[in-house]
Amino acid sequence: MVMIFTLVTAVQEKLNEIVDQIKTRREEEKKQKEKEAEEAEKQLFHGTPVTIENFLSWKAKFDAELLEIKKKRMKEEEQAGKNKLSGRQLFETDHNLDTSDIQFLEDAGNNVEVDESLFQEMDDLELEDDEDDPDYSHADRESDLTD
Repeated sequence: MVMIFTLVTAVQEKLNEIVDQIKTRREEEKKQKEKEAEEAEKQLFHGTPVTIENFLSWKAKFDAELLEIKKKRMKEEEQAGKNKLSGRQLFETDHNLDTSDIQFLEDAGNNVEVDESLFQEMDDLELEDDEDDPDYSHADRESDLTD
């Protein structure tokens, strides 16, 4: 019995050592992975150091790209502008525009119908007097009457 107890105790101690080694190895691997991930993240943020030469070359490329974009826009605007006329150019070329508004107003004016029955009971309505309004002045009323 004593011998079995000694053997079982020795085996338990050995198993505990093995489990501890596995735990420490896993922790070390985890720390190593975190360290590698942190270094990889630092590498992403660590770029080329900016020097005068690097900046000037980048600036030249950037200005060239902007100039190309501006040229493309100007070409597109010119092509779109060829088809469109300004309001003044339309007015100068099309003489029907001189009288079109007047004709529209005349046509619309003849077609308006007013239902007079809606205005039969205007006396029953309580309308606010302008004299009760603090912003009202008699000069405004006189100018309205003279107009």
